[in-house]
Amino acid sequence: MFHRLGHVVVRRAWWVIGAWLIAAVAIIGSAPTLTANTDESSFLPKHYESIQAMDLQQKAFPSDKSPSALLLFERTDGGQLDANDQAAMDKVTQGLADKKIPLVEQVLPVSEKTGSYSKDHKYAMALVAIDKTKMQSDEYTDAAKKLRDDGKELAAGTNLKYQVGGPAATALDQKDSSKTAGMLIGLGTVVIILLTLGIIFRSPIIALLPVISVVIYSLVATGLIGFASDWFGLKADSSMSQILTVVLYGVGTDYFLFLMFRYRERLRAGDNRKEAVANAVGRVGEAITSAAGAVVVAFAVLVLSSLGMFKALGPALAIAVAVTAIASVTLVPAILCLIPEKVLFWPSKAWQREPSNARFAAIGRGVGRRPAVAALVSGLVMVGLALAALGYKGTFDMAGSSMPKDKESMVVQDTMIKAYSAGAADPTHVLVTSENGNKIDLAALQGYVNDLGKVDGVAGAAMPNPERGISKDGLTVDVTVVLKDEASSNKAIDTVGEVRKVAHSEAPAGTKAYVSGTSSVYKDINTAMVHDYSLVFPIAAVLIMIILGLLLRSVVAPWYLMASVGLGFGATLGATTLVFQNIKGEAGLMFMLPILIYLFVVALGTDYNILMIARLREEAREGRDPREAASQAIRHGGPTVAAAGFILAATFGTMLLAGNTMMSEMGFSIAIGIIIAAFVMAMFFTPALTALLGHRAWWPGHGDAKGHGHGEGPAPLSDAHGVPEPAGRH
Repeated sequence: MFHRLGHVVVRRAWWVIGAWLIAAVAIIGSAPTLTANTDESSFLPKHYESIQAMDLQQKAFPSDKSPSALLLFERTDGGQLDANDQAAMDKVTQGLADKKIPLVEQVLPVSEKTGSYSKDHKYAMALVAIDKTKMQSDEYTDAAKKLRDDGKELAAGTNLKYQVGGPAATALDQKDSSKTAGMLIGLGTVVIILLTLGIIFRSPIIALLPVISVVIYSLVATGLIGFASDWFGLKADSSMSQILTVVLYGVGTDYFLFLMFRYRERLRAGDNRKEAVANAVGRVGEAITSAAGAVVVAFAVLVLSSLGMFKALGPALAIAVAVTAIASVTLVPAILCLIPEKVLFWPSKAWQREPSNARFAAIGRGVGRRPAVAALVSGLVMVGLALAALGYKGTFDMAGSSMPKDKESMVVQDTMIKAYSAGAADPTHVLVTSENGNKIDLAALQGYVNDLGKVDGVAGAAMPNPERGISKDGLTVDVTVVLKDEASSNKAIDTVGEVRKVAHSEAPAGTKAYVSGTSSVYKDINTAMVHDYSLVFPIAAVLIMIILGLLLRSVVAPWYLMASVGLGFGATLGATTLVFQNIKGEAGLMFMLPILIYLFVVALGTDYNILMIARLREEAREGRDPREAASQAIRHGGPTVAAAGFILAATFGTMLLAGNTMMSEMGFSIAIGIIIAAFVMAMFFTPALTALLGHRAWWPGHGDAKGHGHGEGPAPLSDAHGVPEPAGRH
């Protein structure tokens, strides 16, 4: 099949390139724009309590002007705020109100009565209500920017330092940080690809080819993702664009290397340029599509996730990898066959002679002679790292982890935690609503509020504000509960679980209570993640095993291949835990990291296992015994796995340039996972186990039998005249 595809592409190269260019222009010109969603609550299904509480809050208090931004004041000399400072703060808040900033509904002044001042009187805050129905629009963040810029102008010439924080300011800073991170990651990825390919092939043209081809088909992928997001209502978070950039360039370069190494090999074997391209597609086409199939399946399974962020990310990455695989066996070969080899490899002439691959030949000989030792040592390395994963702790501060700590909204958040109760900036709300149609008896509510205030971890609970905390029909009241800990901390999430128990069990007769707020949202996200771990992990594993079984025509091989990938997952999570929790001293890793590691390491790690075992099968089919086949597979396939693994790990490593915790953890973990997959699993563990199992690895088929197929494809490949290629031609 892939041999025929290779010949079709070679004969119709200009048509193939033209079709891709037309598709890119047409799709990107008509596709909707991808937008990032910064509202964590929108990622949860409607049956969770925090979402039901928000819906009730919107229905009961439709005109509620709850704050979306807070203005933080302090003296420039660090002293206590006095009467003159109060006048200056009034000038700022009244001035902002008079400016009628779009979407700004209300600017509340600083007041002793409303608890605006910190206990030491060195800080004061004013609350600003912004239209929350526009949260995902540019106008929402524009309002936060105007509050910052105009407020600083109004505070000029006073003794006040003025800063803006809160949800709207956080969204603004995330937006700016995301743009900067995207630019740095994109630039870093391209530079790494150019440098690494330039060093490997000593050719500027080869270094540029994957970058040029990715630019073409990434337009198609991005457009298709835009359509999918629009049609199915998928909600992407702010990290989507950065991850897509790395996946498109990293995986695209991986598949380019799979093809390029085989193309160069066929040229050395005596094929002309077009024959070499067609035979390269024939030999690695099945490996590329099988590897891509495993990745696509793993990512697509995320559509079963409870969380909107994964529902959007999974299909998007699946589309990106599917487009990359199709381009790798059509667009890239079409470009290759049009460039004369002397031009393509210029100025190097090393492509004309086969290298000794001394390092990989030595590794291959070592694994072939002592497969048990190789399997044991590489397995122990992964097991040792996996044990460190037992210390993993999850954290939920998505806002703080998605941007640098010196961003103004983060500085305000940290200051609020120190100056006020840590939970004061983002309190929890208990909504008590009537179930029998009778109005809520406020007098009978006092004891209930006192019970909430006694929960361990609660700083205080307040009766509903008569002006804002009671619905017009009197059927719903809003009890404010301030926690002792910052809303996204694990302690606050644990506390809100206890608040829920008391809120539900002690609710006045005829009423029902719902708990809302950031801590409540994260409590539900935590529950949803546990559900996803028990659903997504096994389904992805089973589907990938089916793909491996179909590729290898074996029942045995998929089991130990998936076991090795499982060890790789544990080792990756353990290494990340060691670096960030034990060495850097972080409180924990981002809560979504294990599922991302699992999917990336399982899917992308399977790529290298597939490439190595496909080469091992090819060597066995040429009459070599299992140990010699493993030795030769490492010798010939090792350079490809090493180069592809290094580039993919380095491209994910560019996420460290983003300058925030979430992207740093994600970049490091996936990069180290790919290194383990390429240099431990595929180079040692998988070929060693296959050598030890021998012919049993291919049971019940005969995939390794001499003459049973040829190369990576299921059918024998032939030269241009239809004559089967000699066994010795690599």
